[in-house]
Amino acid sequence: MHKSRLAGFIIDCQTQDLEGAARFWGAALGFAAEAAPGAAEARYRRLDTAPDELHIEVQQVEHPSRVHLDIEADDIEAEVARLEALGARRIASVHSWVVMEAPTGHRFCVVRVQRSDFDARANRWP
Repeated sequence: MHKSRLAGFIIDCQTQDLEGAARFWGAALGFAAEAAPGAAEARYRRLDTAPDELHIEVQQVEHPSRVHLDIEADDIEAEVARLEALGARRIASVHSWVVMEAPTGHRFCVVRVQRSDFDARANRWP
């Protein structure tokens, strides 16, 4: 058995001004923007949501701007397999997450657990 649920949203921005994009989205949504710690996360800015709220990040990307969602799971490979059985397909493995595509063409990611209330609120799958 594994567990998963919606983790949050990633606002993909095709921009050279990540700070400006993060300021805009932070102000628009009512959250402060935080720089991600470390060089590996240089293309991300986290919006300061409460621990029990959805995780929201602004990400600098090369592809056209869009919004994608993240599904957090305690067993990423089991969740990927479950979603593949539903018709999704694996696109790529990146760092610790998997990029997938729904049968509708929407891209999304399966990521490790993001929020502290995960165990109490996640869906349980056989």
